[in-house]
Amino acid sequence: MGRWEPNARGRLAEAALELYSERGYEQTTVAEIAKRAGLTERTFFRHYADKREVLFAGSGELQELFVRAVAQAPESAAPIDVLALGLDAASHAFVDLHEQARKRHAVITANAELQERELIKLASMSAALADTLRERGVPEPAASLTAEAGMAVFKIAFESWIAAAEEGDLARLMRESLDELKAVTTAGRKPSVSPTAS
Repeated sequence: MGRWEPNARGRLAEAALELYSERGYEQTTVAEIAKRAGLTERTFFRHYADKREVLFAGSGELQELFVRAVAQAPESAAPIDVLALGLDAASHAFVDLHEQARKRHAVITANAELQERELIKLASMSAALADTLRERGVPEPAASLTAEAGMAVFKIAFESWIAAAEEGDLARLMRESLDELKAVTTAGRKPSVSPTAS
């Protein structure tokens, strides 16, 4: 009978992120991750296909949160307002994960292969969002444009959030970024600009 391993998945993810931050992604092995977590390599592979997937394991859940909020939005809501609901739902997945998200972002930014995987994740989310908008009756190219705009807002707000020294309100940053997008796409309006000393 196998030994009970409480929260093995979480322990492995934490150990991996620590090692990637300390030594670099390329220099870290699965054996080292398992050892740091107090588990075996076999246990690692029960939870993750490879050491890269530790960083992307939550992608499916994040996409599901986003898409579900869009699908369940009121039928009368405009596409941009539906997008706001999706962004708000996605932001809740990161509550109390600021430091973890910062470390993860630093690891990904330092590795071209991981950057490519992150772009694939965002493209997958955009495609799923566009599909959901089309199912709601949003025609093309509006569905794809809205989905791509949503990913741009998500990315910019997220990067602003992790750049901060302390955890702020990601949902607020998402709404502010979406408001900026609305401003630049509305005739006769300019985006808000932070006042500068002259």
